[in-house]
Amino acid sequence: MEDLTAHPRYQQARRRARSLRGFYTHLMVYLLVNAGLLVTNLVTSPGRWWFGWATIGWGIGLLAHGLSVFAFGGWLGPDWEERKIREYLERDKR
Repeated sequence: MEDLTAHPRYQQARRRARSLRGFYTHLMVYLLVNAGLLVTNLVTSPGRWWFGWATIGWGIGLLAHGLSVFAFGGWLGPDWEERKIREYLERDKR
């Protein structure tokens, strides 16, 4: 079996996989909690749809998370973070 940690881009692939796992975990929690809110809404006040406000608000956060993972990952992604860390460490050497 090949040692994946020896691959030159292992750290980059690992960060990407963690980023995806974080988004998918966020998505699953969003779906489960909002399904629970829907059921609670239907049981407690079926004529008034209040659960949608929480769904919309949290959905905006989920959308931002998705964009950061899938669309703008390079802008403020792990590479950016690593560059900033190096920048701060270099600044401290002076």
